[in-house]
Amino acid sequence: MISFPQRLIDGYRTFASQRLPTEQTRYRELSVRGQSPEVMVIGCCDSRVSPEVIFDAGPGELFVMRNVANLVPVYEPDGGAHGVSAALEYAVNVLKVKHIVVLGHAQCGGIRAFIDKIEPLSPGDFIGRWMAMFIKPGEVVEQRNHESMQDFTVRIEKAAVFRSLENLTTFPFVRERVQRGETKLHGAYFGVAEGSLFVLDRETKEFLSVRELGK
Repeated sequence: MISFPQRLIDGYRTFASQRLPTEQTRYRELSVRGQSPEVMVIGCCDSRVSPEVIFDAGPGELFVMRNVANLVPVYEPDGGAHGVSAALEYAVNVLKVKHIVVLGHAQCGGIRAFIDKIEPLSPGDFIGRWMAMFIKPGEVVEQRNHESMQDFTVRIEKAAVFRSLENLTTFPFVRERVQRGETKLHGAYFGVAEGSLFVLDRETKEFLSVRELGK
């Protein structure tokens, strides 16, 4: 007996009967000419933060890479296997994406794990080792005086976006395209409870609500 999740089977049947008929032509075109998305989104694995849903994207519009806490490692061409780096290399060198968006979010479990294990950060598990790359050697991340735990958590969630944007520029192929104006880097932050989206102003280093931005 097949134990495939019934929820997924039901979901596919709804997709096949309702959405697929309206997008069948696009799927056929994509199968023939391949994908050519202009935007890469680096987001979190969190099930509440789907880039395709948040940005109302259709098939072929977004090239999405998701991992714990939407982190981008530094460029490290060693003998190891690097999933994020491989996806980034494909998006930039093959697909020639014009935009790379790092999408952080509220109530991030990876950031919470990082905060809970700051003193000391546990190196014995996969999440701990993954989140360890969030901080630089000798860097101290701690709660400020009179800063609530909620404010501290939000600050670190947003700091993860900044760190990933910083790490993106350590990749030569990303840095070269950015310098030539062929690819632009962006930061964003999603509020799960309200469904709010904030985008990073690189000059002021502030996240601005999309609802307050002009069209």
